[in-house]
Amino acid sequence: MKRRDGGERGGGIVLAEPVDEPGPDDLGDLGLEAFCRGLRPRLLDSLALRHGHHVAEELTQETLARVYSHWDTVRGLPSPRAWAYRVAFNLGNSLFRRKLAEHRALTRTGAVPLPPELDRADVLDVRAAVTALPVGQRSALILRYYADLSVAEAAQALGCSPGTVKSQTHEALRTLRRHLGPTLPDGAGS
Repeated sequence: MKRRDGGERGGGIVLAEPVDEPGPDDLGDLGLEAFCRGLRPRLLDSLALRHGHHVAEELTQETLARVYSHWDTVRGLPSPRAWAYRVAFNLGNSLFRRKLAEHRALTRTGAVPLPPELDRADVLDVRAAVTALPVGQRSALILRYYADLSVAEAAQALGCSPGTVKSQTHEALRTLRRHLGPTLPDGAGS
């Protein structure tokens, strides 16, 4: 099977296969099952860019469980996708804070922490560059260009203003262009 970048599927990150998804504003009008099926591939891949594949699987499942338990409210929101991404990113932030607290506790007690899980897939240059971005820039970039959320939806998901999303995205693209050179299209971020 081919990846989006034309390479063969094997090691490396495989982006979600394009699916016939409803438009961003149509997802809330779907039933719960259709909404979750449409959301899951991009949500999983977005979280994998941020946290690695194994953690992304867990965060995606927990997010979908929360969508299920709050469906009556979520489907009536202006952007159910933005709500789901906000939940997912908040879960990821909480996980990071827990791991950091655990690491500090292990360091204080003199216990040797276990090494972090290694991603067995080949690391792509783009993934490495995106991963190196500050979390705010990385989050804005993922939501805008990978999850295909509008500026307003990304702002809602991140709990910030649209101007912050725009500036974070601009800085992220500038940094990526500096590190990746001409591989980024000039129109990205306009």
